[in-house]
Amino acid sequence: MKKIISTSKAPEPIGPYNQAVQCGNLLYTSGQIPVNPETGTKVEGGIKEQTIQVLENLKAVLAEAGTSLDRAVKTTVFLQDMNEFAEFNGVYAEYFDEETAPARSTVQVAALPIGARVEIELIAELA
Repeated sequence: MKKIISTSKAPEPIGPYNQAVQCGNLLYTSGQIPVNPETGTKVEGGIKEQTIQVLENLKAVLAEAGTSLDRAVKTTVFLQDMNEFAEFNGVYAEYFDEETAPARSTVQVAALPIGARVEIELIAELA
């Protein structure tokens, strides 16, 4: 049975989807983009600032479900420009311990919503 997860501490969906869905002992998040949930606008700055906001948004969704980034088992990262990978990866490494980091796929895409430079979705275990 699935359970819908929603929090005001992450951006509201802009279409027919939910921030996350719990199914069994797993949580599946929708992709998060660098939108400040308090203002509803994209954060200013480059890949570093946008990656921080995306990961903070994911942390908020996970917290609402009673889990955290350290329980993530898989992330999928969408970058608008693979030339920004090193800078993105530096920020990402601050949020995930190298020894217990989740599996990850990273792909470059032609465009992301609202001109975002990064989007991340993940799957996490529940406590």
